[in-house]
Amino acid sequence: MVLGMWLICAGLALQPAAEPTASIVVIGQDDAGDAERINAAIEASPEGAEILLRGRFLLTAPVRLLGDRAYRGDSRAGTVLRQADGAGLPALMVSASWLSNSEWTDHPLAVRHLRLDGNRAGNPDTPTVGLLLRAWLTTVEDVHIRECGSDGIRLTSVGAEGGGLRSTQVNGRLQHLFIDGSGRHGIYVEDPQNQVTDWILADSWIAGSREDGIRMENAAGWMVQRNHIYGVGRHAIDAQRAFGTVISDNYIEGFGESRQPGTFYGLRVTLQGDSASTISGNRIFNHGGEPTEGAEYRYLGVSVNYGHGVATISGNAIRGSGTPRGVGLRYTTDGERSMKVVSVGNVVESVAVPRHVGGDVVLDAGL
Repeated sequence: MVLGMWLICAGLALQPAAEPTASIVVIGQDDAGDAERINAAIEASPEGAEILLRGRFLLTAPVRLLGDRAYRGDSRAGTVLRQADGAGLPALMVSASWLSNSEWTDHPLAVRHLRLDGNRAGNPDTPTVGLLLRAWLTTVEDVHIRECGSDGIRLTSVGAEGGGLRSTQVNGRLQHLFIDGSGRHGIYVEDPQNQVTDWILADSWIAGSREDGIRMENAAGWMVQRNHIYGVGRHAIDAQRAFGTVISDNYIEGFGESRQPGTFYGLRVTLQGDSASTISGNRIFNHGGEPTEGAEYRYLGVSVNYGHGVATISGNAIRGSGTPRGVGLRYTTDGERSMKVVSVGNVVESVAVPRHVGGDVVLDAGL
């Protein structure tokens, strides 16, 4: 059968075969024209197209991501997009809706099999984000993001000029990532509204973040599972506004390594009052040795954002450094809030305070 022709077979008229999905190849020249060539190809592409990026690209402008498209490299070493010295970019790859400050998220998109290099050394005063997303039902997988002045990945409900969203930004997946050397957070969920919910973050490595490994202003409906975090200045995982959230099987090697005074968490969760969340099977250590005198190192802390929080906390393994600065499990509430916790099967070793339970917290053995 030839495309665009009718096929008559056994007296039946068949529809012509669908046109194949467009695949547009852009070859990196490693020069100042690369960003313009990529953006021109994206702008000219039809919905449903795959933009295939090959080779090394030198970015002097952000790559503007349109929805209803896929963006794919050959591999994390074979396709490299690097910020040019002195380019001062807000992001290397960025959703079009963020740039336009739209009230609506972009349509779904996918980014796969490439490396984003923020080149902090060549842009020392620029808070560049590796991948800045404002799209729903979106997939990012097998991507290496390194040396960005700000966040490795930022999911945001806020536009470039501060505008909020009228639509939700839900049902995405971040998986098989390696994010290292971020100047702020490895992964940052920025959501002063209640729009960025119900994503999956799994099977990723986050290393060397100056502040937090994973910082989530809204963890509602998220599944955060099987991630490995190490070498972070402040908190390894900071998950706020948990609502039906699962945080499980993550491996945290260290946290609070900035050597600055403060209170640092391996895993911190704040619960919303109208649902329940599950925290299980996490391994939380501090191989950095709780180095800062006057600081407090809290390995797993849970509190309540509003109302009556409910959580199951089970099977977590905590091992501290044997200093006077470590707290293993910390369950607290503030003001008129209360919390019920099923806390079972956790192991806590080598911390000064194995478990601290604040007022208005009920420990339950479960059923």
